[in-house]
Amino acid sequence: MKVKIIVLFLAVFVTCQLNAQERNARKLLKAVVDKTSSYKNFKAELSYTMVNTDMNINEKKTGLLFVEGDKYRIEMEGQIVISDGKTIWTILKDSKEVMISSAEDSDESMSPTKILSTYSKYKAKFDKSQSFKNSSLKTIDLKAKKGKKFEKLALVVNAQKHSLESFSIYDKNGNVFTYHIVNLKPNINLPKNTFHFDTKAYPDYEVVDMR
Repeated sequence: MKVKIIVLFLAVFVTCQLNAQERNARKLLKAVVDKTSSYKNFKAELSYTMVNTDMNINEKKTGLLFVEGDKYRIEMEGQIVISDGKTIWTILKDSKEVMISSAEDSDESMSPTKILSTYSKYKAKFDKSQSFKNSSLKTIDLKAKKGKKFEKLALVVNAQKHSLESFSIYDKNGNVFTYHIVNLKPNINLPKNTFHFDTKAYPDYEVVDMR
């Protein structure tokens, strides 16, 4: 009987610890969301990696990120991604193609605003296996409560500044897509066409509508 009581106590203790951990993770995420949402817009330098250890892939790129609400624009080597919040245009310069998709149907949306604003749909917990020289950096793992195209999202946030430092998307094919946000500048003047795709600017490109 004593053994059963001890096992029951440990089970309740572990459950309480997990619940407390999720509450603390969500509390920190809410603080990051509130601060990010307070910006009219922001521009940041972006560092991107795509890693698949099984296939020996380690791809690295750098670029710029522009965000305003649900709208975003990513400019990278050989590629531009534009979203007005409803539609995503992926411009591939090497192959001269424009891929059009719906933002609503995209699990892999790269908008930090959208990732943060939808965190309540996921199970959140701190990943204590991650260690940083900067003790204020925390990794929070988000796992979908329902089926998604990816295994999990991992967010690195600064607990003191309440800022998003990076986010990683782990898909079911073993790929890890990581975006590091560097030198963020909020509330700047952006050109009106920042989140608009102009077909006249790409006259020789093949348009592939995937909606």
